[in-house]
Amino acid sequence: MGSFPTAPEKQALERGTQIAPRFDANGLIAAVVTDVLTGEVLMLAWMNDEALRLTLDTGFAHYFSRSRQALWKKGETSGQLQVVEELRLDCDQDAVWIKVRVQGDGGACHVGFKSCFYRVARDCALVEDGAIPSGAAQDD
Repeated sequence: MGSFPTAPEKQALERGTQIAPRFDANGLIAAVVTDVLTGEVLMLAWMNDEALRLTLDTGFAHYFSRSRQALWKKGETSGQLQVVEELRLDCDQDAVWIKVRVQGDGGACHVGFKSCFYRVARDCALVEDGAIPSGAAQDD
């Protein structure tokens, strides 16, 4: 059993003041991460109960890696720590929006770009849109 309560009814879920996230069948919730200053979308990540709790408790973004099946604190090895300035849950509490201030070189993408969304789909191919890499590629 997770550390968050289950909303007793739809009204409490949608209009209540209690954080009662609705994790999917795998125990995860999607997290959209944006830069607090520019509004740029930096990444989409996944959080489990523990990652969401740690994020709320520490003020630093934590996520759950589906490929590694492990919890990770963003930027712990790269220096690209994400300081949470605001965290919102959507109307039915099955998605999270986190506004962050990125430390280190300001990047969020493990390939080395500021945003994970550095390519544009054109003619059924992905093309880099001229985004400037933030630094060296990172593992986190």
